[in-house]
Amino acid sequence: MALGDFSLFSFKSKETRDKEQIAYELWAFPKGQMQRGKLEALMRELNPKGRREFMMVGFLTCKELFDRYSEKYDSDERALDYIINEEREHTKIVDRNELTTTLALVLADKEFDKTCEYPSADEIRTRASELDGLRKRRR
Repeated sequence: MALGDFSLFSFKSKETRDKEQIAYELWAFPKGQMQRGKLEALMRELNPKGRREFMMVGFLTCKELFDRYSEKYDSDERALDYIINEEREHTKIVDRNELTTTLALVLADKEFDKTCEYPSADEIRTRASELDGLRKRRR
C-alpha cells in the first residue's frame, strides 16, 4: 500500500491484499526480518524514548517519498531538498525535528542492500546534521 492508497471501501480479494502486502514488505525490507531487526535496533538507539511503531511509520513514509522524488528529480540531493523544504502533506507524519534523522536512516537503508550493515547511531546523527544544512531559513 502506497501513500495515499488508503480507501475505506476497498474491494480487493484477500489474495490480492496478501500479494500486495508481500510486495510491500519486499520493497520495505528486501533482506527480510534481519534487516528490519537491525533497523529497529538502530532506531531504539537513536531515540530510546520513541515508540517503535511511530518511528517505523515515519521511516517508511520518508523512504517512499525519497524513492518517489529521487526518481522524479533524478538526483538524491534534489529529492532530499524537496522533502525537507517543500513536502508538507506526508511529512506531517514525521516530527519536523526528527525529519533529517529519519532521512539519514533512509539513506543508510539504501546502502544496506550492499553491506547488510547499518552505520552507527553517531554516523546517522552526523549525516542528519549535514541534512539540516539543506533546511532553508524561513522567516
